[in-house]
Amino acid sequence: MVAARLTIDPNFSVGPIDRRLFGAFVEHLGRCVYDGLYEPGHVSADPEGFREDVIELVKEMGVSTIRYPGGNFVSGFRWEDSVGPRGTRPRRLDLAWHSTETNEVGLHEFSSWLNKVGSELMLAVNLGTRGVQAALDLLEYSNIPSGTALSDLRVTNGKRDAFGVKMWCLGNEMDGPWQLGHLSADDYGKVASQTAKAMRQLDPSLELVVCGSSSAHMPTFGEWERVVLTHTYEDVDYISCHAYYEEKNGDLASFLASAVDMDRFIESVVATADHVKAVSGSGKTINISFDEWNVWYIDRYQQVDRIEGIGNWPVAPRLLEDAYSVADAVVFGSLLISLLKHADRVTSASLAQLVNVIAPIMTEPGGPAWRQTTFFPFALTSRLATGSTLEVTLTSDVHETVLYGTVNTVDAVATHDGETGRTAVFLVNRSQTEEARVTIDLFALGDVTLLDAQTLADEYVYAKNTLAEKDRVGLRLNESVCLGDGVISLTLPPVSWTALSLA
Repeated sequence: MVAARLTIDPNFSVGPIDRRLFGAFVEHLGRCVYDGLYEPGHVSADPEGFREDVIELVKEMGVSTIRYPGGNFVSGFRWEDSVGPRGTRPRRLDLAWHSTETNEVGLHEFSSWLNKVGSELMLAVNLGTRGVQAALDLLEYSNIPSGTALSDLRVTNGKRDAFGVKMWCLGNEMDGPWQLGHLSADDYGKVASQTAKAMRQLDPSLELVVCGSSSAHMPTFGEWERVVLTHTYEDVDYISCHAYYEEKNGDLASFLASAVDMDRFIESVVATADHVKAVSGSGKTINISFDEWNVWYIDRYQQVDRIEGIGNWPVAPRLLEDAYSVADAVVFGSLLISLLKHADRVTSASLAQLVNVIAPIMTEPGGPAWRQTTFFPFALTSRLATGSTLEVTLTSDVHETVLYGTVNTVDAVATHDGETGRTAVFLVNRSQTEEARVTIDLFALGDVTLLDAQTLADEYVYAKNTLAEKDRVGLRLNESVCLGDGVISLTLPPVSWTALSLA
């Protein structure tokens, strides 16, 4: 049996947990919006055409901020297409995903949907095929109360009050050769700085996110961050990180340790940002917006889903509809642990994406909506992780992986809310064959009561929730927990994710 020990002390804090850490991402891609959020003919559709069953699931997840409308999509997007009377909105080719965009759902409709689910808008501007003026126009349309051509147009289009968008992304993955308008770090840094300065002239209170590398494995990683931040350090508040993980070549051990890579990614970007800060003599600190992260089987898209053909531009095709297993959910939960561990610098994050497209929520046209395995770690962590992340002391047995070398078999993080007295502990067991016996020293917390202990695991690590078996996988009570004399002990099944709630 694997052994691990964890010591929790509320006096040692990493940093406060920003609610934006539990954000998500909605892109006009595949069936995320159409047949996902929006299906006017569905039995659950509200008067605006949005599926109320999906709304309830998003609310259950506790999603804070939602990044929109892309993603790769935004680099060819003309925002003006998405406002005004629906009957006059143009149909456009979406070159990013080789599809047709109807613009039936646009800025006004999506803002209304956000109000229904209780989330905040994080808006991306197109710095791929457009630039400073288009960004300024969108900002004026969105945030100026009235009295100008564009703000009055918004009022005419049915939104009297300004949208009041605070957080803006300056393009998307501009380091990627696949991106429309792909730029070098030097060229992107210049246009991002120009755009940021112009937007702040209109609204100085904005929070701006500059594009970091689209992956830690890009050949320009590190140098991209250094050059871009050298241009933009005083103009922006965040630099973005994007990371996706998948099991490759049957190497489950490395896949289960994916959070080791995420930890290194975050720490490298922090080090680069702080280097630029030191060189420039700045008094401000740039934080990370990890605004795309998930498990994504990219090879499937490349080999199966990719749409081609000059005459083949479908509307809302089935793209990137990965069905997630228990193993995927355990990795997913461990990525949440990684984000929490770095709460001092990762103060915004967006799970990519929310519905149907590499998503925790799936829908069938005219049919049900259901929770994928990854739904459960997100919803429970979003609910329990409040207050601050704690600097815990963890010792664990280790094992070897092909990609990441020697790794802890058990990984964990703890959070504590001083106002409510609530503490949460999140744990993963990466062993494929052995249970893990974990001992947690809670002495510094004083008198403690166990409120709940939930584990996600299954004897078959590739078990999934599908249309045929929507409830095959779920959380279950971990009945192994023992609490006494300031110590908790519990057993973690192989390939499992667990959350403890204490008061």
